[in-house]
Amino acid sequence: MTFVAGGAAAFGMHEGAHLVFDAAFDADPSLKRVHFGPVPFFAIAHRGLTPAREIAVSSAGLWTQHATSEWLLTRRPGLRAADAPFARGLLAFDVLASGGYGLVALARAGPFERDTRGIADAARVDERIVGTLALAPAILDAYRYWHPDSRWAVWTSRLVKAGSVALIFR
Repeated sequence: MTFVAGGAAAFGMHEGAHLVFDAAFDADPSLKRVHFGPVPFFAIAHRGLTPAREIAVSSAGLWTQHATSEWLLTRRPGLRAADAPFARGLLAFDVLASGGYGLVALARAGPFERDTRGIADAARVDERIVGTLALAPAILDAYRYWHPDSRWAVWTSRLVKAGSVALIFR
């Protein structure tokens, strides 16, 4: 249950990050019902924003996942061997959600309100680029979990995460 609580906390942090940026930009956030195929879900919708602000709001959840994963894997490189189910739940959500976002973006699938589409449209780039910027850290952070002494994976992951933030300056 502690592992699941970690995953739930990471989900809350992801959605909370969207709300923080929505509030900071006075974007009038609201919940909108969406479907991913037959699966009902929700999206946090907001009114029109400048491209840079749209990138920030749409990226906030992924940025939070990347920051949390980075903090966990830097602070506790031996997390796999540690008795830390909550931290592993956080990391599992972050890696799986980032991977899922990346794969959906590469396929250009899912609801119109998906974060990766919002980022891509605002940055005027192909959504597959945004998908790669979500998927690569997920793969690299999973690798870091299993191979904590891999320096190339640490720095490659950090560079890709910085690249996702750099889209805001496009």
